[in-house]
Amino acid sequence: MTIGIGGAGSKLAAKLDSQAILVNVSESELNKVPGGKERILATVRSERGQFRGSRKDPQIGHDAYQSVRRDLLGKIRGEKVFSSTGGGTGNGITTGLLEDISEQNDIDKSNKTFFAFVLPYEQLESSEYVDNTIAFLSGPLAKAIDKGNTGNIVLFSNKVKFEQRLSEDEFNNMLIESLKEFLDIPNKNEIHRLLDGHTDYEDFNEWLAKPYFNHFTSFDYEYKPSKYEIDEDLKGEEREKAIEKRNAKAASDFGKQLEEHHNPLLLEPETAIEAMFLLEVPKDGDATLMYNIVSYFSTLNLRAVGSVVENPDLVKPHVTVSILYSGKPAEQLESFKKNSEEIHQERVRKTIDQNVELTPLKVNLEDEAKRVIRQRGVKEDILETLKRIGKL
Repeated sequence: MTIGIGGAGSKLAAKLDSQAILVNVSESELNKVPGGKERILATVRSERGQFRGSRKDPQIGHDAYQSVRRDLLGKIRGEKVFSSTGGGTGNGITTGLLEDISEQNDIDKSNKTFFAFVLPYEQLESSEYVDNTIAFLSGPLAKAIDKGNTGNIVLFSNKVKFEQRLSEDEFNNMLIESLKEFLDIPNKNEIHRLLDGHTDYEDFNEWLAKPYFNHFTSFDYEYKPSKYEIDEDLKGEEREKAIEKRNAKAASDFGKQLEEHHNPLLLEPETAIEAMFLLEVPKDGDATLMYNIVSYFSTLNLRAVGSVVENPDLVKPHVTVSILYSGKPAEQLESFKKNSEEIHQERVRKTIDQNVELTPLKVNLEDEAKRVIRQRGVKEDILETLKRIGKL
């Protein structure tokens, strides 16, 4: 089951899952989202919900959460929740969910919730969205992570959307297709011929239940055996050293490719703790390429679990990688604060630079009074009045 909260979250959830549950505080906004199945209206005062939505105010979403609290807490157990952090509905309702989750004790891993959040691009989006995000990352999300009561947390960023000038629908399709590639790992293990390792649905769900940030990516693994050939004349210790050097180079090359194919749709925290991978090779492909992947993660002191399948539809090896990070939202919070402050200072500077120098206008009030008297026929005692009140 997939739950989408707010406008952005609902659109993403409906694209991933035709049976998704959509939640909003505005009936009109709720009905605008194509797809999905069940719709839940969170209300504050009116039974019809907020006509104009939450208007970037998370407090409205948080207040409305109370009307759907019991229902949502039951539905999100062991499921996937999509939301945005900048607006009012997604931020407010999800804050309520995270606060309640943080108060619970010993949530079973089968009931851990996978959260996917869309963060604003602080360079170009409203300062209100950025401020809402800072409060969300440093408050309810940080507390829930501290408690360990969530499953994986995925942080998408609107950066690519703004930099590539994508429509919302194009961008949402990119996010979902990227996520689908990762979520398809256990299915590919099931439908393709298994060559090494095994990641079934139970293994994968245990991975999703870990309370860490998840950075996933996928790419064609370019491997050229000729780059790693060993001189056949080498014997004994020299040959062993050459093999060790070859293996280290192959692992390093994989690491470079992984870095080059960083998923630009995601934010990436710092401290990695473990990794999962799926290596797909063409028919009669080389399954031993997995050792390059395992060796690379070993150099980072990371435990890596994975599997290799034969996919006859491929012409090149293809790898999907998920890396879990223990880092809290501090990195994102500091980044948002720093960038937001720099943007604010730049706007102030431009405002100052655009100041226009005005030529002083010198006016003699007595001369002006006489001019008005002449033009309008006003009695001259106006001059005496102006002198008496100190204007002349």
